[in-house]
Amino acid sequence: MRERHDMHDKTQQVLEWAVSEVDIPGIVAEVKNPDGTTWFGTAGVADVTTGAKRVPGELVPIGSGDKAFISSVILTLEAEGRLDIEDPISKWLPGVLDTGGYDGTKITIRHLLSNTGGLFSTGLAPELVARYTSRSKFAQHRFDAWSQQELLRLAVSQPPVGQPGERFVYSNGGFAVSVALIEKVTGKTYAQEVERTVFQPLGLSSSYVRPEGETTFPGPHPRAYSTQFYKDGVDPADVTPDNWESMVEEPGLAPLDVTEFDTSWEPGNIVSTTSDMLLLISAVASGSLLPPAQHRKMWTTVSTEGANWLPHTRYGLGSFELDPAMTGGITVRGVAGSYWGHMFGALATPDGERAVAFHTNTEAKSWELLFKLAEAELGITIGA
Repeated sequence: MRERHDMHDKTQQVLEWAVSEVDIPGIVAEVKNPDGTTWFGTAGVADVTTGAKRVPGELVPIGSGDKAFISSVILTLEAEGRLDIEDPISKWLPGVLDTGGYDGTKITIRHLLSNTGGLFSTGLAPELVARYTSRSKFAQHRFDAWSQQELLRLAVSQPPVGQPGERFVYSNGGFAVSVALIEKVTGKTYAQEVERTVFQPLGLSSSYVRPEGETTFPGPHPRAYSTQFYKDGVDPADVTPDNWESMVEEPGLAPLDVTEFDTSWEPGNIVSTTSDMLLLISAVASGSLLPPAQHRKMWTTVSTEGANWLPHTRYGLGSFELDPAMTGGITVRGVAGSYWGHMFGALATPDGERAVAFHTNTEAKSWELLFKLAEAELGITIGA
């Protein structure tokens, strides 16, 4: 049941601010109220050419929000006695993390799911960045398909950034390895296991793992727009987590329509809706999806300080918490992701009774949007 309340006026103001001040073409947010009703709000447009508005039920890629799904599958397999997250990766995938300075006998499943395995930041791998570094490169490579073997090679294509367990460094490569591990342990595809352990139990009827070759969406969706490109002539090998902002193209260029895009380089590659993601974040935040032991493991967090990632957070297994020191002691749990043409986020209180999920049809312009929505809907004040 969807219902509008005056209490969501502040959230609507945040959406309007995102369009007018942050240069987002179109944004949607869906809210779960403690009484079980939901509220849906929108601002801007789904299509800058036609002016079509954004609507409920749109299919959108959730980007790194899929890491919570990957972690949930693995934790379910642990609860079923099929693996232990303290298992070294070499037990299941010998050789995969035994090259390029990595040691798969020391890197555990937990390390991968918590981004503490010492893997480098895969999103900055020159081989990946080179394909999409500029508008012309994006046009040339937007329909390139990435195989699992290519993703596994990409994960170790640069040297380690630390010892296992030493520190948090956000790495898609660890989750590509985790997907391969799921398939090795179960003998099923990752898509089949996500369906069995997450989609079906939670009733996520609109969510799916993108099949090979899908570059658009089989239902209503917004157009996606990006300005996330480097300047012409930039060598991806010169880009680092510290200097990347100086490498991006000059401001003021019209966004590029990137709606049709092969996103098989994203390890989980899940498409969902804000409605489904309200169900997901409420379940993983509250513990209604996983057994108690695995739920505690998901929310045993590490600091992300100094990692050039989402600020004011601690990271669990595929999910994050806003740092209670920044929220007045109130715990907020979430998932988020951003890449060319999309930003997605979902946040919930630990009881799962209050939640918000949102999507913008351009990449993250400012993480302040996530914090403003958390303040508007979850009763916190960032910096309290």
